[in-house]
Amino acid sequence: MSGSTPASERAFVLGFDGVPWRLIERWSAAGELPNFARLREEGASGPLESTSPPTTPLAWPSIATGVWPDKHGIYGFQNLSSSYSHEMYTSHDLKQPALWEQLSPAHVGNVPMTYPPREIDGTTVTGMMTPSTETEYTHPPSLRDEVDRRIPDYEISLDYPEYADRLDAFEDAVDEMLTKRRELMRLQMEEAGDDWELFFFVYTAPDRFQHLIWDMDRLLAHYKRLDDVLGEVIEYTEARDADLYVVSDHGFGEIDHLVYVNHVLEREGYLFRREDDGARGALASLGISRDRITTALERVGISEERLVSTLPRTLLDTVAEQIPGEHALYDVDFDRTVAFVHDGGNCYVNDTERFEDGVVDPAEIPDIKAELVEVFESVTDADNTQLLSVEDGDELFPTDDASPDLVVNGIDGYESRTTITDEVLGDTGTYAASHRSTGIMLCRGPSIEPGATLRGARVVDVAPTLLHGIGRPVPTNADGRVLFDAFDPESRPARTKVARTDVTRTDREDGDVDEDFTDVEDRLKGLGYME
Repeated sequence: MSGSTPASERAFVLGFDGVPWRLIERWSAAGELPNFARLREEGASGPLESTSPPTTPLAWPSIATGVWPDKHGIYGFQNLSSSYSHEMYTSHDLKQPALWEQLSPAHVGNVPMTYPPREIDGTTVTGMMTPSTETEYTHPPSLRDEVDRRIPDYEISLDYPEYADRLDAFEDAVDEMLTKRRELMRLQMEEAGDDWELFFFVYTAPDRFQHLIWDMDRLLAHYKRLDDVLGEVIEYTEARDADLYVVSDHGFGEIDHLVYVNHVLEREGYLFRREDDGARGALASLGISRDRITTALERVGISEERLVSTLPRTLLDTVAEQIPGEHALYDVDFDRTVAFVHDGGNCYVNDTERFEDGVVDPAEIPDIKAELVEVFESVTDADNTQLLSVEDGDELFPTDDASPDLVVNGIDGYESRTTITDEVLGDTGTYAASHRSTGIMLCRGPSIEPGATLRGARVVDVAPTLLHGIGRPVPTNADGRVLFDAFDPESRPARTKVARTDVTRTDREDGDVDEDFTDVEDRLKGLGYME
């Protein structure tokens, strides 16, 4: 278009997991983060609203696809079956094509929920939810050898329980992880050369750091390292006339108490624990726990990993139900339970259509949900402040009948947990902070308006804006919109109608991923994501 500002034909997404807008706004304005300040001055920026609940496994797929969880299919870390068993969500469960399946060549690094790696035109190093670096976690598989050579002892994540009472050591470990992740980004930059359309790389370090450390001085020091990474990426994208999108999947904030939502259901007669009879009760009465059993097995050369990798999941669940442990589902008597909360605040009515041992007639679900909303909203502190927010799953996820019935979140300062306890509130223990709904979005490029303010941006708006910005069509079923506030009024994206296209994952793989996710579960427990 004559006289219009040229647009880029490639885009780089730089993800910082768990970075809140209020800290970026404060510290960039104060001159503490010069590259974030530069991005705000030379590009468009603003807060970015997350999914509900605002968690990693829901939000990153929404950023990468432009649709809410009812369309991309991932509702948490664990997929709940009709028999109340659970398995980890993987890339096989993603129903909507991600950006790297729409643009090519593409290079994807450390993005959560990308394991196992899919075949794309480009490279992939999978991120959070990867069992270990002993698995095939790269595409092409040969890239793993180069990672091993360039980055010895490369790790997907840390063993967080190991650092619960060693915060100085934890800070050093996170710094080392960040350094290795940056070297991985550089390696993938070299692999990409100048022939790429999408680069999508995520740093999960800020989220992990903030869960255990919420001290402003130490946090600022960490953010300055992130700012240095950003400076490198700004120069990289500028040299290649690429659009740059810096995003966070959610925000963060301090927590003071844990709220045990399944205890609330038990107290009000909606959830019942299993009786302490049979094998589980006998073992518990003898002081025999999961840890004691697995330790005994390891003494005779049988590891928990070996059991998980060789025995059928149904058999493992049957055995686990008899062993006193930490998972709330194994403590529930589903023959009497009306409702329960699983994973990150997903509340399910135990109806006969969804669950094998359901006790609620599907016709009664609306009335039960209304009762549950009143129950959860009645949880207050000493000042009569409501501690839980409740949203209707049918309204959040209208296109999927299998979505959670309700979503229950703690208000700021309170974190909801699913462990079945004898009290409503509990101490946070080693956890200093947790998720908030407001992350960040900053963008810069040939067609981006300098100093522009993004208004009402949501995680599902990132993909449509990026695609339109580089002249590519937006999926017809996208839930997000193009953020025209980001573009120079004279640029091609600002003066062009949004093109649409139908997209499907025709090669979507089904079935279980044959891997042991024990280490993943332990890491998630260490961060408070799982019980």
